Amino acid sequence: SPSFVREPQGNGIAERFVRILKENLLWVRRFNTVEELRKALLKFKETYNRQWIIGRHGYKTPSQVRERQIVLTECAA
Repeated sequence: SPSFVREPQGNGIAERFVRILKENLLWVRRFNTVEELRKALLKFKETYNRQWIIGRHGYKTPSQVRERQIVLTECAA
């Protein structure tokens, strides 16, 4: 999605994630089939969401941030 006005870092964040994906999965493993790649991507997604601590999220995992946002949205409704 396009960046908001005066917030070009959104594109940088997406580019950084692609770099993380390449450095931690795509450049270190060889996949014989598309199915192997698909399974590895799903496993990487799960690991990233549940275990990686992200500084811009207040040193929380993406799953923790998502759960907090759901709670806040339910409370606001």
